[in-house]
Amino acid sequence: MRTPAPPPSSLLHLAGRQEWLVSTRQCDRAGVGDARRAALRRAGALTTVVRGVHRLHVPAAVPPLVSDPGAVARRRRREAIWRAVLTAGEEHAVVTGWCALVLQGVEGVPPGLPPEVASTTSGTHAFRGGVRRRVLAAGRPVRWVDGVRAVDAVTALAQTLPDLDRAHAVAVLDSALHRRLVDDDELPLVVDALRGRRGAAAVAPWWDLVDGRAQSPLETWARLQCRDAGIPPHDLQVAVRDASGRVVARGDLGWVLDDGRLLVVEIDGAGPHGGLEALYRDRERQNAIVATGALVLRFTAHDVRTGRVAAAVRRHVRA
Repeated sequence: MRTPAPPPSSLLHLAGRQEWLVSTRQCDRAGVGDARRAALRRAGALTTVVRGVHRLHVPAAVPPLVSDPGAVARRRRREAIWRAVLTAGEEHAVVTGWCALVLQGVEGVPPGLPPEVASTTSGTHAFRGGVRRRVLAAGRPVRWVDGVRAVDAVTALAQTLPDLDRAHAVAVLDSALHRRLVDDDELPLVVDALRGRRGAAAVAPWWDLVDGRAQSPLETWARLQCRDAGIPPHDLQVAVRDASGRVVARGDLGWVLDDGRLLVVEIDGAGPHGGLEALYRDRERQNAIVATGALVLRFTAHDVRTGRVAAAVRRHVRA
């Protein structure tokens, strides 16, 4: 079988920004018409994901092996987002809900939510491939994010929160605040945008739990577990000081024990703490904390997900 010519560089460059997905329209504009797409399919260089959306399989499109589950999850979410955009039509698509939040860097979104998008056209047909269609409310801000239009963070939060449980909703809000997509003064705008949506009432008790100082969903979940156990941390990003008062480190969660010592809880995610350099850096940091007389407890993502943090902290903190 004759090997077909590779796709043009312009199409490869575009696909590289779209998680190696391209639409039929994009292929046609790049000169890769029906016959050439058929040849690429026969050669295993192209597959159809859903009608009108294709995946390129070329050496440059093979992602490197990644051991970080978080990085794998982020890649899958971005792929789902681009599938939704291309299914709706890239010229008219506006990314909504959790997809808009993820594009803007928000963490804490659970897996399994269907990708969603709105369209600037007035059509009412359902999108293919399990994509959820949103109605684009008139007057809501739309911004360009990573090459695609997306609703603003206030709208995206209001669309997403009713679909989440408490742990993920608080983590998403913490992340949006931490990344300065919204500030504390804008949270009432999210409450207003939520009003009237199905499931909005369930969100109401969670606002007092939100804290933008949390630097990861794991920190948020550990904090909620300790709060539920009756031992909420006294502070977040707690300053650890040496005898001279100099700040030598900041801990994720902190408690002042009955004897006056500081208990610091550190949550080690696979990404930021997985490399050898990070291991050395964490060791030096822990030594600096211990040298001040503080007590340090370290937990992994697995510890947080299995609910082990509160039980370990309780042994040192009087409820």
